[in-house]
Amino acid sequence: MPLRILSAEISHETNTFNINLTELQDFQDRFLLDGPAACAERGENNTELAGVLEVSRSHDWELNHVISASAGPGGRVTDEAFDHLCAPILMAAYDGGWDGILLILHGAMVSASYDDAEGEILRRLRGVVGDEIPIAVTLDPHANVSAAMCDLAQILVSFTTYPHVDMRATGIRTAELLHRAMMGDIRPVTLRAHRPMLEEASGGRTDMGPMVDRHAMARAYEAQKNIHAISINAAFPCADIAEVGPTVLITCEAQTNGARAIIEEIADDIWEQRTEQLNTYLTVEEAAAAATAWKSGAGPLVIADYADNPGSGAYGDSTALLSALLAAGIEDACFGPMIDPVIASQLQSNSVGDTVTLQLGGKTAPEFGGEPIEVSGTIQWRGVGKFVGSGPILGGQQRSMGDTVVLRVQGIDILIISAPQQLLDLSQFETFGIDPHKCRVIALKSMQHFRAAFASIAGRIIVCDSGALCTLNYARLPYRSVPRPIYPLDA
Repeated sequence: MPLRILSAEISHETNTFNINLTELQDFQDRFLLDGPAACAERGENNTELAGVLEVSRSHDWELNHVISASAGPGGRVTDEAFDHLCAPILMAAYDGGWDGILLILHGAMVSASYDDAEGEILRRLRGVVGDEIPIAVTLDPHANVSAAMCDLAQILVSFTTYPHVDMRATGIRTAELLHRAMMGDIRPVTLRAHRPMLEEASGGRTDMGPMVDRHAMARAYEAQKNIHAISINAAFPCADIAEVGPTVLITCEAQTNGARAIIEEIADDIWEQRTEQLNTYLTVEEAAAAATAWKSGAGPLVIADYADNPGSGAYGDSTALLSALLAAGIEDACFGPMIDPVIASQLQSNSVGDTVTLQLGGKTAPEFGGEPIEVSGTIQWRGVGKFVGSGPILGGQQRSMGDTVVLRVQGIDILIISAPQQLLDLSQFETFGIDPHKCRVIALKSMQHFRAAFASIAGRIIVCDSGALCTLNYARLPYRSVPRPIYPLDA
């Protein structure tokens, strides 16, 4: 008889400082799919689910995937939404007869009632299926991995790249380990090492810097007998919870000699290099000065607003960088996204070519990133912002930015959207008439993922801190629940 596997996908990265709760509608706006629809829509792209389905076919599993749900990073998930998402998994678990369970999670979800939301999902599942059935979990390397998660799941495997480009490969790797566990070839456990930091110094970058060597070390250790996977998690610092911070996990056979020493060695290296950032964070004025001096022949200057990254739960409506660029008279440029649902909706009744004057951005929390600014510009495009990703992260996936407008203001094409998301794919500009290849300056809101698509066309990349919600000045954020002392809040 084929092995019976229950699988589900629930993903959210929760910024507990974001004042907007994440509702069920927010999941529906990105994707909330039942099993068959999820397999049809996400089963052939660079997704963890695609990797799981590939392994399922190769081993002739009887796979029951019950739900795929994801909302854009934002505030705490409401209890109603959390319970709704858990329900299909628990209902299926009650059917019994499962040989294994595979969960596709993020690892940094926080709900209204549970700071460790993924741990709560696992607790509820264990209450139904018991302690013996193997559970495998895929994670984003920005997970805040709790001790409970490691106690409740035998296998936890994180992506190895940031920008994240190995989602499908991680699904394959995790599913193969689950198969070996179900067959009795291995009896894995997962151990955890943690350090008192909000995050790894450079947010887990793997395109350069110390994470390259750490992952090389991890892959070398994985070649040893009884060691199945080593995951290095940079953590998600915008979560005011007790178990925030970098972790190193090892999935291995119980009592494997030296397993604890391996993860402590890597965790020690993260701690010892806690001050060594790869990025230089400019002020918005410094970024605008660099844009003024930039010559177009070398390719576009890409300016990333690290602090207003919607991909980490920032509001995406900071006006500080845009104001600086306009004040400096920057032209031949594009800027995006400016998340302003009011303006994006309002301008749908206008026509392309109309000139409008309006108050843009800065509406959610002006103390983080600036107040609304008055601009006058000409509408270049307006409509529903559906696009198909073309880059290494979103290639082939369809997304929507909701009501969308391109407004040209003083030589800057501004992408105004209503559905929060970061800029990480060229098609987010190209679909709406902006050719980033022809721009002298590209200003976008993202921390690191943009590099996967934009590094190849950039003449130079610089990063700025606009003072928005994901600012590196953590002292501005009202941390109350993190354990103290913790770096960098405490020297």
